[in-house]
Amino acid sequence: MGAALLITSCGSESGGTASPASSPAPATSSAAQPSTSAPASTSSAPSTSAAASTGGDAVERYEAFMHAAGREDLATVCEIAGPAAKQAEDQGMGPCEKTMPLAFQMISPAQKKALQTATVDRSKIKEGAKKVEIPARAVKASVKFTDGDLGDAVMENRGGKWYVVD
Repeated sequence: MGAALLITSCGSESGGTASPASSPAPATSSAAQPSTSAPASTSSAPSTSAAASTGGDAVERYEAFMHAAGREDLATVCEIAGPAAKQAEDQGMGPCEKTMPLAFQMISPAQKKALQTATVDRSKIKEGAKKVEIPARAVKASVKFTDGDLGDAVMENRGGKWYVVD
């Protein structure tokens, strides 16, 4: 089981209109930094297709989510998973700040360490203009994660930022 709780603790339905969690990200977090403007593209190419940069931004944000989960960085996890966390809270699971510490306890030390450096194989994701589906099998880590361990994730672009919505 373990890390699957990261996604299932946040929510289990796609879509919706929930807004991100209102808890601020920590100033010392290197995984997610608060910003008043959209992040600059990390691509050195002068102009790539919107879909390519969109999927890349979603993947980077999901990697930041996994790294934060591995560090038990509650503020960053709850910020990135804000919409999914709001859905879970509306369904009676409680606020992210209360449920995620329980989920962290279910992740083995080896899985936590692996999450801190996990990456996503972009060839295995399904990209859309506003949504990117990241299957558990796309996660590359020192520990193998299965669908039952990690779960699939759906990232959605809301207001220029990517969030876990399912």
